[in-house]
Amino acid sequence: MEVTRELYWNIGHGVTVLLPMYLFTFAALGFLVKSGLQRLNIYRQGKPLNRTDQRSVRIGSLLKNVLLQSRVLLVKGPGYAHGLFFWGFALLFIGTCFVAAQADFTDLLFHYRFLNGGLYKFFSLVLDLAGLVAFVMLLGLLVRRYLVRPAGLESTTDDAIMHGLLFAILITGFVIEGARMAVTELPGNPDLAMWSPVGLMFAKILAGSGENTLRAVHQSLWWVHFFLVIGFICAIPYTKFRHIFTTAANYFFTDLGPKGALVTIDMEGDAESFGVATLKDLTWKDIFDTDACTKCKRCQDRCPAHHTEKPLSPMKVINQLGEIACANPEASLIETVSKDVLWSCTTCRACQEICPASIEHVNKIVDMRRNLVLMEGEFPGEEVMVAMDNAEVNGNPLGMAFASRGDWAKDLPVSIMGDGADVDILYFVGCYASFDKRNIKVATSFVKLCAAAGIRVGILGKEEKCCGEPMRKMGNEYMYQSMAAENIETIKGYGVKKVVTACPHCFNTLSKDYHDLGFDVETEHYTTFLNRLVEDGKLKIKAESFDCTYHDSCYIGRYNDLYREPRALLAAAGGAIREMDRSKSESFCCGAGGGRIMAEEKLGSRISETRAKMAAETGSDLLVSNCPFCLTMFEDGIKGAELEGKLVPRDIAEILLEKLVV
Repeated sequence: MEVTRELYWNIGHGVTVLLPMYLFTFAALGFLVKSGLQRLNIYRQGKPLNRTDQRSVRIGSLLKNVLLQSRVLLVKGPGYAHGLFFWGFALLFIGTCFVAAQADFTDLLFHYRFLNGGLYKFFSLVLDLAGLVAFVMLLGLLVRRYLVRPAGLESTTDDAIMHGLLFAILITGFVIEGARMAVTELPGNPDLAMWSPVGLMFAKILAGSGENTLRAVHQSLWWVHFFLVIGFICAIPYTKFRHIFTTAANYFFTDLGPKGALVTIDMEGDAESFGVATLKDLTWKDIFDTDACTKCKRCQDRCPAHHTEKPLSPMKVINQLGEIACANPEASLIETVSKDVLWSCTTCRACQEICPASIEHVNKIVDMRRNLVLMEGEFPGEEVMVAMDNAEVNGNPLGMAFASRGDWAKDLPVSIMGDGADVDILYFVGCYASFDKRNIKVATSFVKLCAAAGIRVGILGKEEKCCGEPMRKMGNEYMYQSMAAENIETIKGYGVKKVVTACPHCFNTLSKDYHDLGFDVETEHYTTFLNRLVEDGKLKIKAESFDCTYHDSCYIGRYNDLYREPRALLAAAGGAIREMDRSKSESFCCGAGGGRIMAEEKLGSRISETRAKMAAETGSDLLVSNCPFCLTMFEDGIKGAELEGKLVPRDIAEILLEKLVV
């Protein structure tokens, strides 16, 4: 792409080239800026939201994810292809800027060339290889999109324009370089030509043509190449090319608050409506997300609802919101997205964890649920309404009498806080461990482990209410805040210093969401707490070899990045883990999140059965979890998948108790 001074003058005769070239360039950039400002008006339809605090952190996130392609590389195949293409094309762009600076300014005005000698050779080699890598990776991405085409990957006019323009820019660049080298380097400086191997190949192909022909090819293709670049710039606002800017900006605008925490609504304010129904109810960031989406379908591929034939596709939800923002701002978001789609979400965060553009899917879905519940009084089924009524009357969605909440612990070394107990930790038991027979065994195991380590455990008993998380994720913010307020008042009233819970949903809610309501008591998940006891030597476990597979609960894994502690506990007990294909940050949901623990699964196949089959495929007969919701779902999923006798679900606490050194 580099043009020597001699050829440069022969092509455009100096200023007759410079003037139109830079006029067109600045016109294209002006068009780009104008189009960008027009899109700002679309984002301004949303409500205000501060995403410019902690600027150093945000700038660091932007640089890391853009320059290193960190989020793109989370998926190895197409991720590495995109990353290599980006780095190759970026180097070409930087190199072109250096060439333009020398040819148009330093050499033309001051007869000074900074690209010479060894630097020029290195520069030529790097740019040639960068162009080759960009071309090969672009070809690979084209084959994937149009020939291999993974299920769900949709190709649009945008994709054809993108591939066509980029291919044309790269190929014409190499042909121009080959024509130049055939005239200036092959005849008189073949050693220098060796430092541009791809250009040399084109030069040898073109070498049979006469010098006048080569100059004509160089001149005409130079302008073609130039206008292809101008076309590329002008296409950015109207195609997926705009993700070059919007995705990068989204790294800057990422949520720096507690991971997965929802916005707490002011239920006592004078708001006329709650939740999201139309575009104006969204924030500007929600709308901006729709422009950052690259339609790569990573979110869709990992969505447990989509995987089990339900109508939810996180990618399509984002794109539908974008279409409304541009074409019909007054349209009903809920009717456009559809209620079945909204109720299908398990809020597992798999979509957000893998998204290369840092799009926030879950909060949009929950906000639309809030509008359905708080404004329309609508739930996904009768059973959910019954569960809500149970929670309102008895403080739990299971319909059990609140007075019996602490009965499970009557014969255990547990103190009731209301009796004036002096304890080391408050065990926030949760609804399932308080009333469900299967999960009571887990609670019992945890208490006995604590007793063995000399830890004094207290519980609230009948004073404990459901943490409110299932109700909140289902959209009932009012009930969540009511239950949370009671729990907070009770816990703080006893001067508790530390809370431990075995339920990931309780843990996530108490440690993050309750903070907005004034709760500041340290809260730990029991795997973290027990692992520290083991590491400190206070809890002694026999390492007797056994085989298992481990399920990462969404609310411990993706929401709180607790992957090491549960595995460390299993290792301490002698467990050899056979990891499932979908594990750690890519773990497949059990199906109970997002309040779905209260709802019947009426659409598609059962998520719990699908996960049980994944566990069985490891060849292990023991499925270990650390969540009462997961354990409950696996009990049912194993039956539904006809894996009884082949796969047994157990909790980590139960395994540790069996291996306890007395």
